[in-house]
Amino acid sequence: MDLDFELGALAAQEDLPAPLVRRLLQHPVARREAARLRRDLTGEQIEEIIALGSGHALAANPWVPAPVKARLAEHPDPTLRYAAAASATDEPPGLLARLADDADPLVRSFLTMNENLPAELVARLARDPDPDVRKWLPQHCRHVPQAVRRALFTDADPDVRRAAVAFWPPPTDLLPDLLADPSTRACAARHSPPTPELARDPDPAVRRAVAAHPDLPPELRDLLAQDPDILVRNEIACRTDTPPHLREQLAPTLTTQDPAEAFLLGNRSHTCPSPDPAPPALTENQAQVLLARAGL
Repeated sequence: MDLDFELGALAAQEDLPAPLVRRLLQHPVARREAARLRRDLTGEQIEEIIALGSGHALAANPWVPAPVKARLAEHPDPTLRYAAAASATDEPPGLLARLADDADPLVRSFLTMNENLPAELVARLARDPDPDVRKWLPQHCRHVPQAVRRALFTDADPDVRRAAVAFWPPPTDLLPDLLADPSTRACAARHSPPTPELARDPDPAVRRAVAAHPDLPPELRDLLAQDPDILVRNEIACRTDTPPHLREQLAPTLTTQDPAEAFLLGNRSHTCPSPDPAPPALTENQAQVLLARAGL
């Protein structure tokens, strides 16, 4: 078993004696896992983790005291503020608002991931002067009022509009304009009833969206099975309602020498391997042996 993996697992093990935790903090992988997962970190250990450069992992630990997260959220190193912005609570009150006003737009972008955001800060981030911040909001923020969503569906920046349509179903009254907009047409096609016009659209991304639509009628499925774009044909082959004989006809057409296409084809049917099982908990003597192997 990989030594780094074993040390990381040991660093997260409960009830480790403090001297063993202190030694583990000298190893970068173990330090990251201890910072991210341990519930019993002492003030001294927290200070050492910050000094050794793993404050980013510490900011993601839900058991770290709020004053520590508040300190990370106002740290001069912006990368620590990024990590804190994604997970901090509003302790002390006003901390999240200060992060929403941070001069670094990436801090404000990471704040969109924070599940503790009140509605007024969600609305403020939707009006952020940096379009990249507004673009992150649909991808990461789950609880967004309809009025805020409408503002992003009609945002002046095409990337923001595209992100909104990619992650949220648009209101019916906005769908015609989103279909007419080249920047959002492909994403909007996912939410529009499939039509022959969309199935013959010159943009292959639009045709791919139609090919994946759950309400695709058989006549358009058969049309798209002959599409010149290999990724459109692959979408048809991946459908559960594609007849076996049609899937067999498509299979020989789904090979390519193009590395980008090959990657996308593989990704479409990719299944993640099972994670490695966690190693068993170690006794203190076994932990000492492992630390000695690592030279700690």
